[in-house]
Amino acid sequence: MPSRVHSLHVAPGRRLPTKSVDAVEAEAGAGLVGDRYHGSRHRHVTVQALDDLAAAAEALGRPVDPGLTRRNITLDRGPVPTRPGDRFRIGDVELEVVRIAAPCRLLDDDLGPGAMQALRSPRGGTVFRLLSSGTIRVGDEATSSRG
Repeated sequence: MPSRVHSLHVAPGRRLPTKSVDAVEAEAGAGLVGDRYHGSRHRHVTVQALDDLAAAAEALGRPVDPGLTRRNITLDRGPVPTRPGDRFRIGDVELEVVRIAAPCRLLDDDLGPGAMQALRSPRGGTVFRLLSSGTIRVGDEATSSRG
């Protein structure tokens, strides 16, 4: 059974809070329109899964709100691909793994002490580059494919 997009978040600038959206435009080679990383070379979108957040919450001892992790896309379940070069499709948009996403220090500010540690690999999600353009919506199907 494929996973689905549970939630979408964009942040208009560095250190600014993320904003929950129902849909976002993905531009191949550029990123998500309205997000702080739009126009960056490789870090176009970050993806995480609810089951990884549940494991982080257990380690942290408190709930982990997907919007506070600063990741763009939260899937209802994993696994999220992590091997560089692997391909992933969300709706009609094709993505390619760049690297595992490293948690930032802002997590301890936003989620409380210990959050950065609780969201270390493999729970912190994956950084992808966008290989195609399109609209990503809450509820879209997410599937892995070979790179």
